Amino acid sequence: MKASLLAGNWLLIAAAWLAVIGASPAQAQGAMDHVDLTSPRMSAAEMTRTDIESLIAAAKPGVGIDLAERSLNGLDLSGLDLSKADLTRARLNRTKLLGARLDGAKLDMAWGIEADLTGASLREAAMFQAQFPRAKLDRADLSGARLVGSFEGGSLQGARLVGADGAPDMRNQSMGMTRTSFRSARMQGADLSDAKLAWADLEFAKLQDAVLEGADLTRARLGGANLTGARLGGCNLTRADLASTILLGVSGRATVVGWEYVLHVDRAFLD
Repeated sequence: MKASLLAGNWLLIAAAWLAVIGASPAQAQGAMDHVDLTSPRMSAAEMTRTDIESLIAAAKPGVGIDLAERSLNGLDLSGLDLSKADLTRARLNRTKLLGARLDGAKLDMAWGIEADLTGASLREAAMFQAQFPRAKLDRADLSGARLVGSFEGGSLQGARLVGADGAPDMRNQSMGMTRTSFRSARMQGADLSDAKLAWADLEFAKLQDAVLEGADLTRARLGGANLTGARLGGCNLTRADLASTILLGVSGRATVVGWEYVLHVDRAFLD
């Protein structure tokens, strides 16, 4: 019965995610196509916390452990020091990493559906094409991280993304736009100072009181986003789409770069 319920829950998640892809294939990069979320690879763990603690204890100082392509779904790895760990293509679906250290970790093409990284440190982490929809990153520190991936429907309240790089590499787009997505994410109070988020999808994101000073949001999608009380000083909004964006009580609007080139500003909610 438990297995049946688990499979049913994952099928519901898959159906919802595939619906998003169907509406906009480019924004989710087709990552969920042909993926069986009920398979052991995506829903079970092939290691235990004790196994990982043993690897950490045996590692040389300053050398991250190798967890590339490992299935670590559902484990509680909270508080572990996984700095510089290789988690390339690892599966971390519903894994708990509260307060964990992942500074400099490689999470390229990793999966973290509904993972909990509350208060985790991911400074300078690499998350290229990482799939973390509905993940919790409240108060997490992603300063300087490479974030070209999906965090749709996630929670990043109070998170630090100072200097984070979520801009696509425009020299390598032959297969279509690979963009960072924070669509419908809860990002109240997040610090995105100097973040590179050109072309990012922030539609319907909740960015109340967020700090966007010096951030590059060139051609970003901000339709339906709520930026009430946000700090925009020096933010670049050239060709950003502001259809139905809420910009009430924001500061620094006079110093926004590219305001004269903003799209659909006539449909935004302004003071």
